[in-house]
This record gives sequence, structure tokens and C-alpha cells, in this order.
Amino acid sequence: MSQVFDIEEELKKLPAKPGVYLMHNSLDEIIYVGKAIRLKNRVRQYFQSSKNKSAKILKMVSHIAWFEYIVTDSELEALMLECNLIKEYRPRYNTMLTDDKGYPYIRVTVEEDFPRVFKVHQMKKDKSRYFGPYTSHLAVADTLELLQKLFNLRTCRRVLPRDIGKERSCLNYHMGRCSAPCQGLISKEDYGKNVEEVLRFLAGDTKEIVKKLTRQMNEASANLNFEEAIRLRDLLNSVNRVAEKQKITDTGEDFDRDVIACAIDGKEAIVQVFFMRDGKMMGRDHFHMECEEGTTCSEILEDFVKQFYSGTPFIPGELFLQEEIADQTVISSWLSGLRGRKVAVIVPKRGEKERLIELARKNAETVLERDRDKIKREEQRTRGAVREIEELLGLVDIHRMEAYDISNISGFESVGSMVVFEDGKPRKNDYRKFRIRTVSGPDDYASMEEVIGRRLKHEKLPDLILMDGGKGQVHAAEKVLLQAGVWIPVCGMVKDDHHNTRGIYYRDEEIPIDRRSEGFHLITRIQDEAHRFAITYHRGLHTKNSIKSVLSEIPGVGPKREKALIRHFTDMDALKKASVEEIAAIDGFNLSAAKQVAEYLQKESAQEIKETGEE
Repeated sequence: MSQVFDIEEELKKLPAKPGVYLMHNSLDEIIYVGKAIRLKNRVRQYFQSSKNKSAKILKMVSHIAWFEYIVTDSELEALMLECNLIKEYRPRYNTMLTDDKGYPYIRVTVEEDFPRVFKVHQMKKDKSRYFGPYTSHLAVADTLELLQKLFNLRTCRRVLPRDIGKERSCLNYHMGRCSAPCQGLISKEDYGKNVEEVLRFLAGDTKEIVKKLTRQMNEASANLNFEEAIRLRDLLNSVNRVAEKQKITDTGEDFDRDVIACAIDGKEAIVQVFFMRDGKMMGRDHFHMECEEGTTCSEILEDFVKQFYSGTPFIPGELFLQEEIADQTVISSWLSGLRGRKVAVIVPKRGEKERLIELARKNAETVLERDRDKIKREEQRTRGAVREIEELLGLVDIHRMEAYDISNISGFESVGSMVVFEDGKPRKNDYRKFRIRTVSGPDDYASMEEVIGRRLKHEKLPDLILMDGGKGQVHAAEKVLLQAGVWIPVCGMVKDDHHNTRGIYYRDEEIPIDRRSEGFHLITRIQDEAHRFAITYHRGLHTKNSIKSVLSEIPGVGPKREKALIRHFTDMDALKKASVEEIAAIDGFNLSAAKQVAEYLQKESAQEIKETGEE
């Protein structure tokens, strides 16, 4: 494209309309994505006088070979498209959020006749009540365990009241952790009162439950029922501990705010976020950002807001920022659309609000100082290792590496795996699994040809392909690439007799590599990850098929019960060790059916021992 692309002529054709532009380098990689109110004005600025341009922009412009653009109907639509494209392509000169953090919620299914309480990772637009986000997974676990002890709500998936009395009560009832609505042992009204108390507790109102437990504990002690008094004391301590630890907010409240500030050191930046809910500081977290030299705090904050809030299910009513950001009004409108209610983006200038920003900034600086050595070590083992590989192979600008492996047992259920590393770090969202379709028997070379061929049908090709093998695997991949008219360097990770990586096979020769180098350690990590991913997938398929083939032979086990057993037990060993009572507690089973399963599996085990001589 760069050979026929005349930048000056193309600049003249740019429309005076809103849109998104994508800058490409000579290797056809997207190195920057931006948006504009008027494409004509914004894109031309990059190629005009270098005055007032940051070092980052000057460096980026020097690598531009050609550009393309997408016209949108509005600036808001351009912002949304820009966020999506940055997330998809992760361009080198866009400031990238490196942390992939997710926050859990607690969901109360108030739309059900007998509601349940459990942890979820997404807040959906349904009739349930959601509490969160929590910044601590441990706080969620502690809270759910305490709620079950206090209010005895059900955890099963039975449809009530339709299924009342159809099956036996579960183990939770016998442990005193469920009021057994499935057996009709509690009315809908009384169960509903417990749910109301749960909702108040999750909203932060713990005063009533503390008073109630304190009164009951004192009464038990006065009646010399010390065992009950100790139990109530432990519950009371748990309530106080969870009330202190949990970092939650009821999403029905209008008042919520995130306070955001950053600190920068060269190519590394830390963004600190304080989560304020109902006027109180309920949690904080920090995020690492990768940037180019000369990136400003305003640019860091803008990129963080767009990337972080496009991926989190909860958006607060207010964002307090350390500095003004570009397109603040448009970003506010975008966030308001995502939230479904108004979101204000504010830069506090004085008073308590400004002091909050200053506190967040100091926290960011503290984290950056604390992590400086850690960041440098991470730089050496990731991007530094990639540079060593570039030097070893005589390549430049390697960002995305893909490694492939084949796994089978005598050709049975052959599968392929693809793992992806970008700038030396695993990108697990891009991992892919392949079930081999066209190859019969244990033919790894033919299987690899199929995998590579199917991979090439998708965009975003890698800069380097690594094969878990030597000459044969490399030539199998190169054959497919040649047929497709695609040039991507391919090298093999050659192992010694002890299955340890000893060198790299590239361009028909084995290149030795220093086993103490970061490049060697990175190649080993990639090789291990590709092997692990393939083996895990293959074992999962093999186990699932083995379980299904056995279960289909058991009298009284139809498709529904078969599915329930597979969902409940991870493998055949776990099923064989299960008691009759445990099987009977599974949805769709009763005591008679559970006995049939247990007896059949006992006969199978006895027959296996007889045939193999094992004891």
C-alpha cells in the first residue's frame, strides 16, 4: 500500500466530517487510531510543521506509510468506534491499559418467588438487584457465606414453587444453611422477609442485624446456653468484619463517584482510582498504563477513561479527574449513554474534592515508586526478551507472536492450540483451539497444516510464528503460508533428548540460544503455554466423551440426567467416589436413580480390576 499511497494527494481528499482514522506503517500494521470532529483538519495536522508536536507524535509520524479513515454520523459515534478499534488492534502508539481486571457483583434474583443470592461478573439489565462492584473477591466470598448463615436462602436452581416436594432437600438444609423452600418448610411471605433483610444488609444497613444478634447472644448466655452464645458471637464478629471489608454500593443509588489521577515515569504510568459510594471511600485500585515518552497526564487520563469504562459493567454518576481531557463533553455523553443516566466528568479546583484528587495523585506516585524496579524487571522479561529474539533472528518490529501445538493420543481426538504473546506478554483472549477435521490418525504435520490454514482465514496476522517442533513442523507451516501468498517468518522451538528447548530452527538452520538469556526464557514460556493449552483442551474432550459414553449405558440415565452428572462432576473418578446421597442431591435425581448409578459404577470398577489385575 505504501508504494502507491501518495500522502499529500490523499490529504486533499479528506472530508470535513467526523470519523476515525487509522495510521499504518510500512509493514501494514495499525500503529495509531484516533478520532476527529473534522477528519480533514485533524489528520492534516500530523503532517504539517513539527512545532508544538510531542516527541511521541513526531516518532509516530515518522513511521506512517499510509492511512485510512471511516466517516461517522457524529463525534459521539466516532468515539465509540475509536474505543472498539483500539481494543481490537491495540496500536503501538496508543496509550494502552495493561491490566485486565474485572470486578464481581452480588446478584439477588428478586424477580423469583424464592430469590437466590450469588456472585456474578456482569451486571445485566434484568429485574434482579445488583450490588457492587466489589474490589475484593474475598469480600464477596465472605459476604455470601455470612448471608447464607444468617438468612438461610436457597442456592439451588430448582424452579419454585413448581418443583416443591419433587426432590429431597439438599445438604445445605441439613447443615442449617437453607430454610428448604423446596420442601414447603417456609412460606413465601416469611422467605420474602429474609430477602428484605438481605437487601438491607447489602445496602450497608447492618445496625438491625447487629442489635438482633447481640440480643440473642446475651439471652443465650443468660440461659447458660453457651454453645449457642458462642455461635452467635462468631456470627456477630463475621458481620462486623464483612461490614468493614466489603466494598459495595447498591446500584439503585444515584450518588456514586470515581476519583482518578495519574503519575508518569518515562514509558510507564500508574492511574489511581478511588471508588466512592454513598459519600464514603469504599475502595481503591491502581492500573498500569504503557505509553510513549512525552505522553501527558491529560492523554493518559483520556485513554484510561475510554478503555476502562468501555469494559466495566458499572459506571458511576461522576468522574473526578486530575486534569481536563480532550473531548470531555463528548466522553460525558458517551458514558451517559452506557450508564443510562447522566454522567458528569469534572476537574475539581478547590476544597475537599480537589484534596481527593491530590490524595489519588500521591497514591499513584507511591505505587509507581514502589513498582519501579518491578516494572524494569517486567520490561526486561517481556519487551527486552522480544528484542533479543529480534536480534537473534535478524528481524525488526516483532510485536505479536503466535505459537502452535498438536495434541492427540494415537490420533484419537486430535486437537491444535494457538497461544498469542504480544510484546512478550500472553494475550489469552486471543488464544484459539482447533479440533482437527480433515486428518485421520496421528499425523502431526498434516494436522498442523490444517490448523495454520484455518488460522489464515482470520485477520490480524502475527509478526512471528513459533512451532512446537523443528524442521518438519516449520516446513508444514511454511507450505501453507506459501500457498496462501502470505509471508510470515516461522521458526521452530527445538528440544533436546530431555524435552528441554535447546535452540531455534529458522531458515533451515538451528540457531543456538543462550539458556541464561531473557529471550530463551520467553521462548520456553511460550512453548510451555502452547503445550499446556493443547493438552488441557484434549484432556477435556477426552474426559467429556469418556463420561458420556459410560453414562449412556447406565439404566435410568437419560439425556437430562446425563447432562446433570457431567455438569456436576469433573471426571469419572469424581463420579465413582460420590456417595448415593450426593448423587441423589443433584437436580433431576432421586434416591432410586442415584442407587442405580452407584451400583452400575461399582460393577464397572470391579470388572476393570478383574481385567487389568490392578488392586
